[in-house]
Amino acid sequence: MPDSDTGAPPRVVLVLAATLAVALAVAVAVFAVTHRSSDSPDSGPLPLVPVPAPFAAAPACTTLLGAVPTELTSNGTSLKLRELANPAPPATVAWGSADPLVLRCGLDRPPELTPTAALRLVNKVQWLQVPGEGTSTWYVVDREVYAALTVPDSAGTGPLQQISDTIAAKLPPRPLRFS
Repeated sequence: MPDSDTGAPPRVVLVLAATLAVALAVAVAVFAVTHRSSDSPDSGPLPLVPVPAPFAAAPACTTLLGAVPTELTSNGTSLKLRELANPAPPATVAWGSADPLVLRCGLDRPPELTPTAALRLVNKVQWLQVPGEGTSTWYVVDREVYAALTVPDSAGTGPLQQISDTIAAKLPPRPLRFS
């Protein structure tokens, strides 16, 4: 009995429709893989949780944040300055997308800063490293204001060196304060 007698479309039409449906599904999948969504957490303004920064309005923070580079180099990768989501924490900037680096200025003295704390001198700036889970926060401890650079453990030393250069050029050193 021919297909046309059953009321069904001809076999050629069915095969063509199935082929087009599969081709459309493949095209959608390829497009989704090759084009990132604008809703991706790596695009758009970066939301950050505010932290206490009682000295964020200090002139030293304005000077520092006005001088930070628009790009940092981390393990050979260029990390661009990132827009922050509103409400943005005061005196804060960030670079990169997947695991951003965050610089905050005007913080309280870190409680880990004691007379016996291990400090590192990087390009004329003294830093206190406070390790975290997958990140480290480096506190500038020898300037008028405390600033902190939080970096993923995979970042390497490039960003810390670049921020140290900016701090050394813009903020004069001060004696350490333990109280």
